[in-house]
Amino acid sequence: MKHLIRSTAPAILAMAFAFAAPGSRAQQQTTPQPGQQQQQQQQNPPAQGNKPSLQGQTPTPGNGQAQAPAQAPKVDPAEESAYKEFADLKIDDYDQQIKLGEDFVKKYPESRYREIVYNRLTTAYYSKQQVDKMYDTSNKALALNPNDVQVLVLVGWVIPHNYDPNDPEADRRLATAEAYEKHALEILSTLPKPATLTDEQFNTAKAQDASMAHSGLGLIYFRQQKPQDSLNELQQSTSSGKPDPVDLFIMGIDLDSLKRYNDAAQAFDKCAQIPGVMQDRCKQQEAKSKTEATQSPK
Repeated sequence: MKHLIRSTAPAILAMAFAFAAPGSRAQQQTTPQPGQQQQQQQQNPPAQGNKPSLQGQTPTPGNGQAQAPAQAPKVDPAEESAYKEFADLKIDDYDQQIKLGEDFVKKYPESRYREIVYNRLTTAYYSKQQVDKMYDTSNKALALNPNDVQVLVLVGWVIPHNYDPNDPEADRRLATAEAYEKHALEILSTLPKPATLTDEQFNTAKAQDASMAHSGLGLIYFRQQKPQDSLNELQQSTSSGKPDPVDLFIMGIDLDSLKRYNDAAQAFDKCAQIPGVMQDRCKQQEAKSKTEATQSPK
């Protein structure tokens, strides 16, 4: 089960420009153009009370007197031009995103756009299956914004799909992935709707990210041999839309482990109805579960 690619992931990633974490794409329908105001609402970490704050808001000292606003940073026309070239790339032009993005953060390491660039680089490296580089850029993106929903969900999902039980860091990696997905779900539960999105767009994007987070948690718990916990998460990831056949397959394995053979056969049957590489395996497992159901004590 190593190096599996979630079939619904491209649809989720395609919405990244309409929905990601504050400061990158969660509060904006498209990547901001150079010079655009970036004082969007940002969700604080749960430990800080889930209270929204405004990026760029002028703090008020204890004496009640507002401080003078900080002077706006000088605009570098070359930086603005380089970022615009990067921002204007097609969403699936991953090779150019990597080239221009890496050049940009190397040349402008303190740019106010670097979080957005690292966010897009994370997705681009994932799409090119350069997982180590994806981890590297995701760490940089999350260092700048720990609430970047898209990065949290994606990396938390990729880690258990690239699981190696012989890796001495395997348990730590799974714990990291679990923390990422849980934090993403906490943010999603209270994230305010951006003005640039309709209710339908916002709810659809939120549901897709939540589904992917539950999918990631389901596989994490499967790797940790916690079938009931895994089942609980996968039931949520497959409850609507087009379920991922891998999720259905793992759900069937979980149900088999819990000796719920008829339910397992149903999960495998749903998986077998979806064309693709999992189809034959699901048919085989369905037949096995049906046999186990007839042989198990009533």
